[in-house]
Amino acid sequence: MEDNSYVVKMNGNGVNENNSLNGVNGKGLNGNGIQHKTVKGSVYKSKQKSRRQRWNIRPSEMSINTLNPIRAIVDGMKLTPNPEKPMIALSIGDPTVFGNLPTDEKVTQALKDAIDSNKYNGYAPSVGYQKSRDVVANFYSCPEAPLEAEDVVLTSGCSQAIDLAITVLCNPGDNILIPCPGFSLYKTLAVSLGIQVKLYNLLPEKSWEVDLQHMESLIDDRTTCLIINNPSNPCGSVYSKEHLKNVLSVASKNCIPILADEIYGDMVFPGCKYQSMASLSSDVPILACGGLAKRWLVPGWRMGWILIHDRNQIFGKEIRQGLVKLSQRILGACTIVQGAIESILNDTPQEFYYRTISFLKSNSEICFSELSTVPGLTPVLPAGAMYLMVGIEMEHFPEFQNDVQFTEHLVTEQSVFCLPATAFEYPNYFRIVVTVPEEMMVEACARIREFCQRHYRPCSQDSNELDQ
Repeated sequence: MEDNSYVVKMNGNGVNENNSLNGVNGKGLNGNGIQHKTVKGSVYKSKQKSRRQRWNIRPSEMSINTLNPIRAIVDGMKLTPNPEKPMIALSIGDPTVFGNLPTDEKVTQALKDAIDSNKYNGYAPSVGYQKSRDVVANFYSCPEAPLEAEDVVLTSGCSQAIDLAITVLCNPGDNILIPCPGFSLYKTLAVSLGIQVKLYNLLPEKSWEVDLQHMESLIDDRTTCLIINNPSNPCGSVYSKEHLKNVLSVASKNCIPILADEIYGDMVFPGCKYQSMASLSSDVPILACGGLAKRWLVPGWRMGWILIHDRNQIFGKEIRQGLVKLSQRILGACTIVQGAIESILNDTPQEFYYRTISFLKSNSEICFSELSTVPGLTPVLPAGAMYLMVGIEMEHFPEFQNDVQFTEHLVTEQSVFCLPATAFEYPNYFRIVVTVPEEMMVEACARIREFCQRHYRPCSQDSNELDQ
């Protein structure tokens, strides 16, 4: 084969034109400074540029901006448990850790049946199997907020659902409103995407209701999403129907869509009633995020979903198509769990849910009762979920500068680890997870009491009152 050099040019009609390389500019270059090299008749292009002199590989801006506040705080703590006391971790939001809260046999059997069927070993559509989406839609549909399969996107856990919802609604430079205290993942995801986070206050004296006036004051023309977490992590609060309507009123007035994090939906104690945001909304569009993790006690199975409640077609086709496109980046939801989900949702006995809620309520009451009489602590009684928040009257513990130091020394002296609420942007509180076995909860509360009695110091005013 004759070894000739050519510049191959495509004209506007899609016709190739061959020109002798030596005839272009009289040199081996075309008008754009591109040199054409020939290797055994093949044509390659390479721009003339300086060669890198050394390796210089840098992490992406997104990776640099990704920060988990919980990990950042916990990893910086000096956690050295007392070797004479076994460790009791009240910090981990995983109900399976201690083995005392297994999922129901029906749930486990559903997964086994899906595996044995050999029907769910391949790829599913990025938004999930049609049949599985239909099952979820039917389970959560109600007359006030009807759902069909096309309104459901299955995801790899509720965390991915939240990720997709934030990403489809927000651009870099926009801002979202998140609760304070609130689940740290919201900030982690938003900041990594160049989205500003604005914290609206929750009111502990009102069982962690939203400070509506403060929330509305944060809204501006770049606010693209309001996140509501009900029932709440880390607070264990459950909002009343009236309060949720007031939140919806603010969103409606300012034309702000809602991301409703409802992973703890229906995990409410007797005497309280759970209301989904969508069932109360007449005009506010809502992306409701949920999953199997907490109510069915299988967080490792990674099955979540987004329920699209598009009031008055405000989201329209574009948001739906955006969610589909984003779901195609990673095929997330586990196909085997998708195959099991019909039986999981429809066949799990009510007794299983009742036992779980009864246990969580009992442990919460034990913890609240014990710590309510500890000097310097102010627990807030929860109404659902798996958590209880405890205020620390830091002025009575002058040895410690903040909640981080307080909980750090609690580990050192008593081998009890509670998560400092600085991780939730709410200093001078700590969070307790109430899923531990009852005897461990009783023991942990006794140790916390002993720790506080050792370090509690009355204020000068208190001392004067005692002297009188």
